[in-house]
Amino acid sequence: MSQTEIHGTVEPRFAAVRDAFAQNFANGAENGAAFCMTLEGRPVVDIWGGFADEAQTKPWQQDTIVNVYSTTKTMTALTALYLADKGALKFEDPVARYWPEFAAAGKADVTVAHLMSHSAGLSGWKEPLVREDLYDWEKATSLLAAQEPYWKPGTAPGYHAMTQGYLVGEVIRRVAGETVGTVFRKEIAGPLGADFHIGLPATEDHRVADLTPPPASGTLGQGTADPLIANMASNPPINPLDTRTRAWRAAEIPAAGGTGNARSVALVHTILANGGFANGKQIMSEAGCRKALELQIEGNDKILGIPVRYGLGFGLPGGVANFPNPNTIFWGGYGGSLAVIDMDQRATYAYAMNKMAPTTTGDLRAFGMLMAAWQVFMAG
Repeated sequence: MSQTEIHGTVEPRFAAVRDAFAQNFANGAENGAAFCMTLEGRPVVDIWGGFADEAQTKPWQQDTIVNVYSTTKTMTALTALYLADKGALKFEDPVARYWPEFAAAGKADVTVAHLMSHSAGLSGWKEPLVREDLYDWEKATSLLAAQEPYWKPGTAPGYHAMTQGYLVGEVIRRVAGETVGTVFRKEIAGPLGADFHIGLPATEDHRVADLTPPPASGTLGQGTADPLIANMASNPPINPLDTRTRAWRAAEIPAAGGTGNARSVALVHTILANGGFANGKQIMSEAGCRKALELQIEGNDKILGIPVRYGLGFGLPGGVANFPNPNTIFWGGYGGSLAVIDMDQRATYAYAMNKMAPTTTGDLRAFGMLMAAWQVFMAG
């Protein structure tokens, strides 16, 4: 196999990060990918390589973007944190205060924090859905508003893989009067010049890399006997090939449909890493950023089957996730994308790729780069 050329920039002290990235291509784990790291709001690693298509005819370019699945949740969560920081919503409030219909079926006391922390008991839809229903905001949200929770809200975590985006997104829509994709674009991505989209304009389709689905054994919920997991994974079924369609890209699917790259993910999250200050602007207060660190629930996740600790919209260290610094938040996307925000180091790390691994919780490919970076810090 010929050596893949790695493009971009790396500060010399982080050369080992570039080496770890190159190794993923050398061992055949990668087709096309990008990795970006910022410190104090400044990119110190911004690299990419490989191909944007399975046939390997289109090189992955500096401005290539890709569907990052659940890394999108970090953008939706940040939008909610932003609105809370501006006083437009309170996480401890009942959802029904903003979305009255949501009080149905015993949900009057479910809080916005329950939605943010995957503990609302609404990990999937009870009504049978087809793929196109994900593109119908009113249907997706009204069914959840009418639905009884699968478990008592606030008592256990259970990954809301697709539903969380509609739930938090509808609260955002009710308080801001605009869709989550619009608020995110106007208040966050636009001011930062970040190339991340919740609802992608057709004019950008030519830049999108094709996702390659994981091996059949790595499909969500494969072979499970647990009805809750099966419901999350198959109602409707999630097919990575849908991300190549205009319908998927155009829809606002705020838990899984975002399109961007490592640079844009890392750039957006400089807000949280740097006490709300990014691109020369104080976008949020430091206290508003640190809300994300507040533990909401911990325990064995009913869907993922692993020990987790969830803050407001992000995973926290502990359970199966260990980080050098305690004030770190993170989330990973189906197939392997990853966002990590270290508030102590004032660093962000982001990884995006198009060859999907059989994982919903982040990927060892990204951890090679993270560990290479952490070793630099530990060496002083």
